[in-house]
Amino acid sequence: MVSDVSLLRAQSYAVEDLQAKLAALLAPLGGMGAIVKPGDRVLLKPNLLTGARPTKECVTRPEVVYCVAMMVKAAGGQPFLGDSPAFGSAHGVAKANGYLPWLEKAGIPVKELHGQRYATEASGELAHLLLSQEVMDADVVINLPKVKSHVQLTLTLGVKNLFGCVPGKMKAWWHMEAGKDRDRFGTMLVETARAIAPQLTIVDGILGHEGNGPSGGEPRMLRVLGASTDVFALDRALVAILGADPATIPTVAQSQRLGLCPALEAIGFPLQRPEELAIADWQLPAQLVPIDFGLPRVLRSTFKHLYIRFIKEPIAAYAGK
Repeated sequence: MVSDVSLLRAQSYAVEDLQAKLAALLAPLGGMGAIVKPGDRVLLKPNLLTGARPTKECVTRPEVVYCVAMMVKAAGGQPFLGDSPAFGSAHGVAKANGYLPWLEKAGIPVKELHGQRYATEASGELAHLLLSQEVMDADVVINLPKVKSHVQLTLTLGVKNLFGCVPGKMKAWWHMEAGKDRDRFGTMLVETARAIAPQLTIVDGILGHEGNGPSGGEPRMLRVLGASTDVFALDRALVAILGADPATIPTVAQSQRLGLCPALEAIGFPLQRPEELAIADWQLPAQLVPIDFGLPRVLRSTFKHLYIRFIKEPIAAYAGK
């Protein structure tokens, strides 16, 4: 079965223009009505990395979330925004990045995904992953990543954005558990995406973030919107647009190894093709950073002890009731 990736050139976040572009983008996929049915509870999962750099395009633009929410409502769905940011709360990061007026206008509630409600749903090579129950209980997950370079993973796209569905403390543990093994961390991210299986991914690539991302780089006009029901295929198409080597991006390399990512030539492009939108000089990180941030061994050991005592054992006890 061929995976379709819908790609369009887009210049503006002006709502009327954006609404028209998103409608055109989703048309080859059957429109929002093919994804969302009346009464569905729909999680909108943007990239809400941080509130510390609101002018540096580190997060999904609120205009994109607003327009997608209105499309969900028009299809009869009940959208809510959820994330577990790396720094701070979803509400706090959303507020710092100008989300609140848009959320209020659309009537979208915000849910924190780093509470105490977990679901063990992943399978494959990492069957012990813990994911937010709020995510797994949603009828539809719409993944809304931002195109960014990343100092640990080279690029962060649709698959990496779903790491925000892992509860907050568990994210830190996975960084420590993977250590300096980028492939193992990439496998964890791929298995997370496979477990969540978002029904739709729409990527905000109008303005991206290049260089030492995910937050230490600079904004860059890319002029791209992309959408697919196959998050792995969409990521592969974006890598082609950015001119990066798939083998250097753990999420793409491991999704290929696991047979989840189609070859570029096997992807259908009903609108524009990657070569029509390609950028020749996208800036990747100047130097990669270890997955565990290069923390001294004693700190990693301490964190592991705290994880086992306060997270793993209580969860295991709860699951056994």
